[in-house]
Amino acid sequence: MRIAQIAPLTESVPPSLYGGTERVVSFLTEELVAMGHDVTLFASGDSVTAATLAAAWPRALRLDPTVKDPIAPHMLMMEQLCQRASEFDILHCHLDYWPFSLLSRQPTPFLTTLHGRLDLAEFKAIYDCFDGVPLVSISDAQRKPLPRANFVDTVYHGLPENLLTPKPSSRDYLAFLGRICPEKCPDRAIRIARESGMPLKIAAKVDRVDQGYFDSAIRPLIDGHQIEMVGEISDAEKSEFLSGARALLLPIDWPEPFGLVMIEAMACGTPVIAFRAGSVPEIVEHGVTGYIVEDIPRAVDALTWIDRLSPTIIRRRFEQRFTARRMAEDYLALYRRLGARARPTLRVVT
Repeated sequence: MRIAQIAPLTESVPPSLYGGTERVVSFLTEELVAMGHDVTLFASGDSVTAATLAAAWPRALRLDPTVKDPIAPHMLMMEQLCQRASEFDILHCHLDYWPFSLLSRQPTPFLTTLHGRLDLAEFKAIYDCFDGVPLVSISDAQRKPLPRANFVDTVYHGLPENLLTPKPSSRDYLAFLGRICPEKCPDRAIRIARESGMPLKIAAKVDRVDQGYFDSAIRPLIDGHQIEMVGEISDAEKSEFLSGARALLLPIDWPEPFGLVMIEAMACGTPVIAFRAGSVPEIVEHGVTGYIVEDIPRAVDALTWIDRLSPTIIRRRFEQRFTARRMAEDYLALYRRLGARARPTLRVVT
C-alpha cells in the first residue's frame, strides 16, 4: 500500500529523548516499511526514517528557538499533504482534530489515531461536528468521554520486539520513568519508596510548564540517596534502567490513554505497579505482568508479592500483545477496511 503517516512537528520522529506520540509513529512507520509498504512520513526535517521523508519544517519545533507560532508550520504541512493526497491509498494522521476539515474535502481515505486525553469539555463540539471522520483509540478507556464519536477500532501501541530487552541485573530499586507532572504523581512514587524502604530512581523529563511543580513539590523530596533523580533518558538507556528495577511505579491520577512506559517495562521483564485509572486495566494483567492497586498502602503491600511474578512470563506477554509488528498488522487491516469505504461526509454544525 501507499501510506502517508502524518506526525506532529513538535518532536522529531523518533524523538531524541521524550516524546510518546512521535515514538509510536516511528515504530509504526519503520515496521510498515519493513513489511514492504511504500510509506511517506510527513514530519520535521531532522527525523530519521527508512520511509520517504516529507519535511514540512527543517527542525523539531521544541528544538527550534526561531519558531514563535507552532501552528503555522503545522498548517503548512497539512496543506502540503492535501496537495499530495492523491498519491496515497490511505492518510494516517496523528494530529488530533487539526486535519479534519481539510481532509474531509478530498477523496483519499484517512483516519486519525487519537493519542491524548479526551475528557476536555471543548472537545465534544468538534467531534460532534466531524462525526463521520474515522477515529482510532489507543485504549477502550480513552473513548469514554466521547461515546458518540466515530471510533472504528482500538489499536494498542507496540514496540519493536528487540528495542528493549531484559538485562542481567540485581533488580534492587524501584523505577519511575517518563515525565514529571502532577497527573503522573511522582510524589506518590516517592511515598511508596519511603514506606517500603526501597530506593527509587526517577528517570524523567521536566517540561517548562511543570518546572514550578517540580521545584516546589518534588525537588525537596529528592535526597540523592534513597530518592535519586536520574533525569531524562533515551531508548538506548532504558533496557538497563528498567531491568535493574524490582518494579516500575505508575501511581497516576488521570485517565491515562495508553501509557507506553508500562509496555517498556514489560519488554524488560519488569513488573508494573499501577493505580487503577484510564487504560491501566487493559494493559497490566493483574498477578501476571504486575499489580493494579487503589492507593499507596496497597502499592506498598504489592511490593511484598512482587517476586511471585516471573520476568520470563512478563517478557512473553509483551511479545504476544505489544510488539510493533502486531500494531502494524492491526493498522493494515484497518487501512484496507477503510479503503473499501466511501470517504467520510462533512457535516458542519451551525
